[in-house]
Amino acid sequence: MNHHGSFQFCSRTVCSSPFFPGLLAILNPVPLFTMPLQEFVSVWVRDPRIQKEDFWHSYIDYEICIHTNSMCFTMKTSCVRRRYREFVWLRQRLQSNALLVQLPELPAKNLFFNMNNRQHVDQRRQGLEDFLRKVLQNALLLSDSCLHLFLQSHLNSEDIEACVSGQTKYTVEDAIHKFALMNRRFPEEDEEGKKENDIDYDSESSSSGLGHSSDDSSSHGCKMSTAPQES
Repeated sequence: MNHHGSFQFCSRTVCSSPFFPGLLAILNPVPLFTMPLQEFVSVWVRDPRIQKEDFWHSYIDYEICIHTNSMCFTMKTSCVRRRYREFVWLRQRLQSNALLVQLPELPAKNLFFNMNNRQHVDQRRQGLEDFLRKVLQNALLLSDSCLHLFLQSHLNSEDIEACVSGQTKYTVEDAIHKFALMNRRFPEEDEEGKKENDIDYDSESSSSGLGHSSDDSSSHGCKMSTAPQES
């Protein structure tokens, strides 16, 4: 290409052709090579916190953060808090929807788990993060709507199951957008979600709404089953 921005060809035939100026006009603004966009999904499990359930019981929940450019996700960035029992429910649900897939294991239950023991808590946190990373590498599991609601909404397990089975007035995408508008922590991307201001959540879910479930207490110490007690 010369300093005037025109292509220089070795062939005199091409340069002398009456179609050459038009050819330059077409080619100049178009890059000769386009690198495909590399898709990624990053997940972090962090910030364990002790939550008081009542006078006698408390539990630990963890913040799950997602950053992605994958078309599989409704929101490209999100943070939600979940607890161990909800992970157990998620694994059971994913397994029931993908019987031939060998799911990764969750960190094993520890009868002597002490929520005040930093090592115990961090080992579980790391195990939960490893579980999610492996799940998100499987295309079949990534297509499960339960996974997306688990990662990008505050619906509890019962409301997630109702939503994916079509028993709610709101869709999976509605629930995720509503949660994003209520809990935005990252810079707004392309102003997505602004159009979701008037989602009507039906009364059948009013008991939990977009609330966080609390079913696992422990004793103080790209188309989109009840778990045992936490120990």
